[in-house]
Amino acid sequence: MDIPKGLLDGQFTLGVEEEFQIVHAETRELRSYVSRLLEEGRSNALLRERVRPEMHQSVVETGTGICRDIKQARAEVSELRQSLGDLAKKGGMRIVAAGTHPYSDWKTQEITDGERYKGIVEDLQDVARANLIFGLHVHVGINDREVAMAMANQIRYFLPHILALSTSSPFWLGRNTGLKSLRSEIFKRFPRTGIPSAFDSYGAFQRYVDLLVKTHCIDNAKKIWWDVRAHPFFDTVEVRVCDMTTRLDDTMAIVALVQAVMGKLYLLYRRNWAFREYSRELIEENKWRAVRYGIEGKFIDFGKQEEVPTADIIHELLEFVSEAADIFQSQNELDRIRQILKEGTSADKQIKVFAETGNINAVVDHLIQQTSLGL
Repeated sequence: MDIPKGLLDGQFTLGVEEEFQIVHAETRELRSYVSRLLEEGRSNALLRERVRPEMHQSVVETGTGICRDIKQARAEVSELRQSLGDLAKKGGMRIVAAGTHPYSDWKTQEITDGERYKGIVEDLQDVARANLIFGLHVHVGINDREVAMAMANQIRYFLPHILALSTSSPFWLGRNTGLKSLRSEIFKRFPRTGIPSAFDSYGAFQRYVDLLVKTHCIDNAKKIWWDVRAHPFFDTVEVRVCDMTTRLDDTMAIVALVQAVMGKLYLLYRRNWAFREYSRELIEENKWRAVRYGIEGKFIDFGKQEEVPTADIIHELLEFVSEAADIFQSQNELDRIRQILKEGTSADKQIKVFAETGNINAVVDHLIQQTSLGL
């Protein structure tokens, strides 16, 4: 294949961040354990460098290094999941990958020590304390800040598609909420979240950040938690819209899809074409449909101005990004997207387990098993 000159020159590298639940093996409840987990993991060089606490003590985050391609990303994500799971087992714990715990109450969870977390809780109060949710973040390397801003603007249209595939948070406090991604609705209570508006340039974005810092809204741009952002400190575009995906294969499929969408948009950009930009308000309509129905509903095709089954829209997306997927050699991972469309997302499977058993602990057991599948 004729790869456009410069396309892969240090660009489209990958970084993957996964937020896991720490649950007790017997009670299946969330356990405030991350400080002990990190202490016990100090002898493991991989975990010492790649595992971080989050605001709640029952949350642990892993992050890969800069991965040159999807193959390396899969190897690092798999190794981190395996090592973290092994370490948790030594303390009678298990790790779970899902956007929410099916029934644990945020009011019983301890906040992690640290000035950053104390500051967020002081600022946001119960909005922060109740933010007991878990996500998947994907970084794609883009060397030029102006290009990164253009890519962040254009990928906004596809964020509902990506969210729909990742949905894994149907339960909250023991209830089937009727939503496939309750996590998205909980996170909306934070300021500076959701689908961002488009920015004319990176300079315009920087002026926005500078104003917020000057007026003491934020102390730095990391407190802008949009579903996608040109990262303020790294040469990446960071996609943050996803629920935490349960299976390793699903994580890698979505990582590959994010990379392929970004690659395709960049190819258009290099050819002086551009994907049509839509307003934040219109994109939010499709995001709500992803939150409510996952892959089982209908999206709005804004070009046709009509509803189309979400699965059909996602099949069209796979065709749209196939050129970039060939360049990145990620078609095998994208084939998993087609399986998700057939089998359902983690949210769909959790709902099915509960319908069949009537037992919310059976849902947690299912998640524990699926989290370690394929390692």
